[in-house]
Amino acid sequence: MKPALAQTTDNHALQDLGRATLQIVHDLKNQLNGLKLYATFLRKRLDRDDRSSEERETLVKLIAGLDRAARDMTALVRYSQPVELHRQPHIDLRDLISTVIRAVPARPGTAEPLTFEIESNPLYGEFDRAVLSEAMQALTEEAVNSVPSREAANISVQARREGENESAQAVIEWQGIKLGGRNHSFRSATSFGTVYTAQAARIIEAHGGRVEREANAIRVWLPLSE
Repeated sequence: MKPALAQTTDNHALQDLGRATLQIVHDLKNQLNGLKLYATFLRKRLDRDDRSSEERETLVKLIAGLDRAARDMTALVRYSQPVELHRQPHIDLRDLISTVIRAVPARPGTAEPLTFEIESNPLYGEFDRAVLSEAMQALTEEAVNSVPSREAANISVQARREGENESAQAVIEWQGIKLGGRNHSFRSATSFGTVYTAQAARIIEAHGGRVEREANAIRVWLPLSE
């Protein structure tokens, strides 16, 4: 066990490293935005000059890659900051979850929806709808991406109530997934992979809930108010 002074020194070093990393991420994001503007300009110029489809497709792929990189950096910046919630009463998790799941196709490039089963009774709670929807989307996308495209249609999502009165909580479960073989730097007992799922776990915990992962399932518990 390290002495208290050594632990304090390590903590300060980690804080300095975090601040420096955050500054680098900000700078890189600004550079990516500049590259995207230039690539967009080139794409418009190619369209105007009627250049080959291969050249245009290359630029489209480049812009998509820059968008993904900028999105990842934004997520990393948000992960470094405290979770801020703007809760509203009487939010029904059934509507929130079904809206999120319908927006995530079972297989990339298709309109085929995921299979989901949500109980008929309302699941009311005090939630930040926008932020919690973001967390549910991240977990759903992680579930879909955990299996080959041909198996993604086997994934199902269930939502049900457990307990009564003050102990009532909603349980959301993603089944038919394969997390065991995935290897990400954010792997832990709850976040199991990417910066997006790590942030999702923080959002759920900020709502008073918890996340549990297994090799073939993700489970989320959230407190209900009614």
